Amino acid sequence: MIAPLPLSGAGLGLRREILQQVLASTNQNIDFFEVAPENWLPYGGKLARDFQALTERHAFACHGLSLSIGSPDPLDIDFVKQLKSFFKTHNIRLYSEHLSYCSADGHLYDLMPIPFTEEAVRHVAARVRVVQDILEQPLILENVSYYAAPGQQMTELEFICEVLKQADCQLLLDVNNIYVNSVNHGYDADAFLRALPTERVAYYHVAGHYQQDADLLIDTHGADIPDPVWQLLQRAYQLHGVKPTLYERDFNIPALSSLHHELARIRSLQQQAADNMARQKLAV
Repeated sequence: MIAPLPLSGAGLGLRREILQQVLASTNQNIDFFEVAPENWLPYGGKLARDFQALTERHAFACHGLSLSIGSPDPLDIDFVKQLKSFFKTHNIRLYSEHLSYCSADGHLYDLMPIPFTEEAVRHVAARVRVVQDILEQPLILENVSYYAAPGQQMTELEFICEVLKQADCQLLLDVNNIYVNSVNHGYDADAFLRALPTERVAYYHVAGHYQQDADLLIDTHGADIPDPVWQLLQRAYQLHGVKPTLYERDFNIPALSSLHHELARIRSLQQQAADNMARQKLAV
């Protein structure tokens, strides 16, 4: 289920803390926004009106929190239908979720790692196909950070690639998560990145993290993007092409001007990669 990309450039995760700043801003250097639909679905009144004012002016993607695609619990079909209506109302261009689960006989309030097994691949892929059939659009799955791999029978890379293949869905390539996992689990981030299927990559996430120890990074989205993650993003563009890139900043959120600076750096890397690819084509 490969579809043309409906977004481009550098986007920003929209948090309520910056909603009024964004509404008041005349700076149009945000190419798209991304929101968790769960943070907006329940609300009406002024908050809903403010949100609709933005979705009428800007391109939006949704990055979900509670689909729980790997859960042993039944899929919440009513919730998926709510999402479909929400996407139509707000002209949502892309919908992504975490390749993880957050419920098992009740909500777990965290994103838990799915066991890297063939059985789990089949379970997740079947659920993804159901969601895609209801939504009538691709479901984009994000590679997640994890700190333990219970019952592991496959590598993380093998698991991701097999889910994408069997589900016929797309990948939200989170560059920070690759870097965090490479440090925590001792693998080569560049080799991991190279082995991902280019044709499945829909867009990128980039963020900062917290270094608790030399070999333990915590995926927080609460810090500036460090140099190794910037370098890995540049490498991702070289390997998989220049695609929409979303800057996630969930707390310790700086002024909007600082966020614009990070978006400008993303665009600069995108332009450099595009120029390099153009030169390589001319040289052939």
